[in-house]
Amino acid sequence: MDFVALDFETATPQRDSPCEIGLTVVSNNAIVETRSWLIKPLYYPHFNPFNIGVHGILPADVKDQPDFRELWPVLKPYLEGQLLIAHNASFDMSVLRKTMATYNIPLPDAHYACSLKFSKSIWKGLRAYDLKTLCSMHRIDFLHHRAASDAYACASLSLKALELTGTGSETEFAANMGCGISSLN
Repeated sequence: MDFVALDFETATPQRDSPCEIGLTVVSNNAIVETRSWLIKPLYYPHFNPFNIGVHGILPADVKDQPDFRELWPVLKPYLEGQLLIAHNASFDMSVLRKTMATYNIPLPDAHYACSLKFSKSIWKGLRAYDLKTLCSMHRIDFLHHRAASDAYACASLSLKALELTGTGSETEFAANMGCGISSLN
């Protein structure tokens, strides 16, 4: 299967404040690329101390980085026409939707699934389903709350779920994974 795992980190609780995006590209069930970009958020230099405590990204780290509008031409080919998978996709897709709306950029033609949701269906009875717990269980090493590492971990976890369920295509996804695919638009 082909998909792109996606992760955002935000500067504030506002969903249109991404300060980092990470993408991991999966082609034919193999990870082929992982990238991340720091983003100068709309509200720069305002960062919420709680958010900094989560991801460690400081205003100085993004001072000379592009804003989302400037970065969009680079990101669009990764997202357009793709199946996106995120752990707790409701958060990451809301960041993408809200940021695109704030910058008045049309949403890409993409669809998405949530690895948190399908993990609950596939690995029943766990005490927790956060990315850290699931990756520990599956011996996936990553640096939590940095976008490239979280995207890589999500992709790795998703590949394990696809293999375990014998899912080889999007048409089999909902029946095998216990989680549907939604449209971004």
